Amino acid sequence: MANTVPDIAARKLDVGYNGKTVVAGIDFELKEGQAIALIGTNGSGKSTLLKTIVGLLPPIGGEVRVFGSKPGSNPRRIAYLGQFHASGFVLPLRAIDVVRMGRFPSRGLLGRLTAKDNDIVGEAMRAMNIEKLADTPLRSLSGGQQQRVYLAQVLAHRADLLVMDEPTSGLDVGSRELYLQAVKDELCRGASVVVATHDVQEEAALCHQVMLLAHKVVALGPPDEVITPKALLETFGIVIGPDQKHLTVLECHHGHDGGRHHDDNS
Repeated sequence: MANTVPDIAARKLDVGYNGKTVVAGIDFELKEGQAIALIGTNGSGKSTLLKTIVGLLPPIGGEVRVFGSKPGSNPRRIAYLGQFHASGFVLPLRAIDVVRMGRFPSRGLLGRLTAKDNDIVGEAMRAMNIEKLADTPLRSLSGGQQQRVYLAQVLAHRADLLVMDEPTSGLDVGSRELYLQAVKDELCRGASVVVATHDVQEEAALCHQVMLLAHKVVALGPPDEVITPKALLETFGIVIGPDQKHLTVLECHHGHDGGRHHDDNS
C-alpha cells in the first residue's frame, strides 16, 4: 500500500534566521517520487527554506513535517548538499573518500563498508563520470569536478529525500546532463527531491512543482503553469522568452536494485 504521509508537508511556514523572517506563509506538500524546484535570485529565501527542511534552522512560525516528524528527526533518510563544502580542504581526502561518506549515515563513521556499499559508491561515481578521479585528492580537482564528487556522495546515500542547493554550480553542459539523468533515476527509484536554483530551465525539466521565491512565494505549481512572463518578472525583474522555457523529459536508467528503505542494515 502506498505511503499516505507526504515526505514534506509545510503549513503556513515562516522561515528565516536570528528571529528574522525571510519568507512567510509557505504551504506545500511533496510526495514520494516527486521533485520541487525552488527558483529565485540569490537571497530570495531558497537556502533558508532548504536549511529549515533539513533541520539546520528552526521555523520562525507555522509548521513543517518531514516524513511526518520534526525536521532533523530522520537524518539517515535525507541527503543534503549545501553550497559550501569544507571537509575536503581540512582533511587530505581523495574523491572516493568523499563519495564513501554518503554511506556513513547507514554504517556510522566507524562502520565497515560492505560489498554492497562499495557497489553503491561505484555506481554513484559512474553516474557522475568520476571513476577515473577516484584516487585524486579532492583539493587537486577543478571546481566542476569537485561538484560532481559531492553529487556522487549524495547519490551514494541512497536517501529517500534529496535536498540540494545550487547542485549544478560550476558544471559544464555535459555534467549537467549527467546530473539531470541521475536525479531522474533517483525519482524513478522513489526518492523525492527538493532543489534550489536560480536557473529556470535547469530543474523544470524534471520537477513536478516549481516554487518561485522573491522573499515571498510568488507562484507555486506545475512548471507549465507557474513559469509565466508575469511571474518571472516578479521573481527576477526580467522576462524570459518562451524559447527559453522549453522543457525536456529524460527517460529512466534502470541501474538501481531496489527502491526506498531497502539498504538500511543490509
